[in-house]
Amino acid sequence: MSVFVISDLHLSSDSTKSMEVFGPRWSNYMSRLFQNWNRVVGDGDTVIIPGDISWALTLEDALPDLLFLERLPGKKIIGKGNHDYWWSTQKKLRTLFERNRISSIDILYNNAHVVENIIICGTRGWYNEQTRTQAENQPDYKKIINREAIRLSLSTAAARPLATETGYPVTAFFHFPPVWNGFVCRELVDILHEHNITMCYYGHIHGYYGPEAKFVFEDVTFQLVSSDYIDFVPMPVRI
Repeated sequence: MSVFVISDLHLSSDSTKSMEVFGPRWSNYMSRLFQNWNRVVGDGDTVIIPGDISWALTLEDALPDLLFLERLPGKKIIGKGNHDYWWSTQKKLRTLFERNRISSIDILYNNAHVVENIIICGTRGWYNEQTRTQAENQPDYKKIINREAIRLSLSTAAARPLATETGYPVTAFFHFPPVWNGFVCRELVDILHEHNITMCYYGHIHGYYGPEAKFVFEDVTFQLVSSDYIDFVPMPVRI
């Protein structure tokens, strides 16, 4: 059985906020995703989706997009992205899943999972884009980073006993890249070092691929997996 990853699906089942407005790269993207997923992912496989899953604003509005995922082969483990405004508490998410017979979707949030022969952990993360840091009415970046560091610490703490028990390596999945184009979120990178995590997948980046999409920083390999970058084909996770 295989493990795949793909981020930033930006699903819009009702087409009210289709990504097709962002150019030919996104043309017919949901159909392409559906076809590619069915081509490469089997029923026994697992796909990690680290954020920006649906454009919906409420949990109920996200249901058609979650049902779209449910119809795809394999188990899906989803994390939160900056555009997942519909995201709610784990209890509410699981209640929605149960009520609508969604059985193939699980959650990566303050926890960890054993998937085949790896342990997965992660959080949304933070990427301090320069254009936003210069804007008025800035959010409290330090508060956001501290919160994400706590969530990553909870996730890695959950991963530690699983790794000890199985001997499997731990791989991290973020929505925002902890390192990108000169920006380093030191708090998150230090947690990766603390737990000897050397492989990290991230999304969020669209359109601009000036920096290398796959690179090594302080002995950690970072790989971009935004859906448009990988042509809407789930990428195998490196074991």
